[in-house]
Amino acid sequence: MRFRTKRRHMIDFLFPVALFFVFALSALTVLLLAARIYQSTTENSSLNYTSRTGLSYISEKIHQNDLGGQVTIGSLDGCEALIMEQTAGEDIYYTYIYADDKELKELFIKDGAPAKASSGRTILEIQNFSMEQIGDNLLRFSCTDKKNQTASTIVGIRSI
Repeated sequence: MRFRTKRRHMIDFLFPVALFFVFALSALTVLLLAARIYQSTTENSSLNYTSRTGLSYISEKIHQNDLGGQVTIGSLDGCEALIMEQTAGEDIYYTYIYADDKELKELFIKDGAPAKASSGRTILEIQNFSMEQIGDNLLRFSCTDKKNQTASTIVGIRSI
């Protein structure tokens, strides 16, 4: 009985190598696409953080202080500001939210104390911030972040 020996062909080597390269190229393509999608999602999330988070913060502050006309638009040290009045015992305190030097700031101060716009605590960096009263109980806020993405919101004051 004679045993046959298998002859090796070049295709026996080339096919698995070619198959490996096809899988490697596919994996690299999927990896690059996933990295691009992740980068885009991260950028959009960052944009949403700057403009919309500031507006959400302002809306929440208004809702917390929405008592009998204690939310108004006025000025602080030459800056247009949202002014919220709070009473603690017999003392009156004011919270100012305003834009100063391309930053959205908040200042909490007792009535009668000297107030400077530079004394406020920075909430976030912005390009532009505006507020206006569009009705008896409606305020519109617009915020433009560093990448010129603008978001706006309308907040209703219920206690007026």
